[in-house]
Amino acid sequence: MKAKSTPEPQKKLTAVDLFSGAGGLTLGLKQAGFNVLAGVEKEKIPAATYRLNHSDVHCFENDIREVGAAALLKTIGLKRGELDLLAGCPPCQGFSTLRTRKKSNAVADDRNDLLFEFLRIVEAVSPKAIMMENVPALAQDNRMKTFLKRISVLGYKVGRKNVRVEDASEYGVPQRRYRMILLASKIGQVEGAEKSETITVRKCLDAVRLAPVGEAGDPLHDHFPNRAPHVEEIIRNIPKDGGSRTSLPEHLVLDCHKNKKSGFRDVYGRMSWDKVSPTMTGGCGNPSKGRYLHPEEDRAISLREAALFQTFPADYRFDLTEGRGKVALMIGNALPPEFIRRHAIQIAKSLAYC
Repeated sequence: MKAKSTPEPQKKLTAVDLFSGAGGLTLGLKQAGFNVLAGVEKEKIPAATYRLNHSDVHCFENDIREVGAAALLKTIGLKRGELDLLAGCPPCQGFSTLRTRKKSNAVADDRNDLLFEFLRIVEAVSPKAIMMENVPALAQDNRMKTFLKRISVLGYKVGRKNVRVEDASEYGVPQRRYRMILLASKIGQVEGAEKSETITVRKCLDAVRLAPVGEAGDPLHDHFPNRAPHVEEIIRNIPKDGGSRTSLPEHLVLDCHKNKKSGFRDVYGRMSWDKVSPTMTGGCGNPSKGRYLHPEEDRAISLREAALFQTFPADYRFDLTEGRGKVALMIGNALPPEFIRRHAIQIAKSLAYC
């Protein structure tokens, strides 16, 4: 009797991460089983952070406008049409809620046109599937309508469900974070990702059990910022577990907050143990930028805690060469790996037919 042959191990699906930042998208793709072959990140510190955590991935430290598709394909060793997934988050801060509130000329922001650099690579590389994450306002912009028409012509299955605005807290991320996500495949329809039970601030921090600040041996966690005595007193007087500055006695209210209609209501607010965290931004860890005070301790959350709320593992490394402000910005701009993982699994399923 002829012996049964051992089945060939299934080849990993391949991916490229454009606009890589600190590597949250790449991490999520890897966790979903993709072999990420290359990333593109023009900024020095995010590129250094990317390499610290993804040394197996070729990182182009270039402006996307300077990256040719031929050079990209040559580097990853694939031909046009062979790449399984092209993913990325083209910077579109001109559409951000904050800039809209400030009445900036959002639509004229030239970063918004980086969407078409993503499209240029799609047209030249012809990946089997596309994943793009971005700010919610892009979903209704004419640029997105143009993008969808162009990829439809290229053979990607595009329907009303391909572009969705979702809250990452419904997908295993312990954070309220509304984002647009585009999933499109040439092979099969991409179904929605699996939703799950809400992960609260308490569950997130309990799962890791960080050492007290100052005792962890982690520069992202062991940091006591120098604050003015008046600010320290404000923090001590914010009620525990979800309290806000509206509960402060009059003598502690900052002059800029005495006008009830001025300022953002969440600044100098505490997180709630049994809710998800607020959106992590470039100001995460700074109580004057949002609801970033620890639920119970008289301090702002550490940058390590902020990274945990973005679903980075506790040992993920961030380059501190240019200071903590750059790290906070990287964390705030990052794509939550768990959010990406769940959607990437759905793309992998759509490619199972090829």
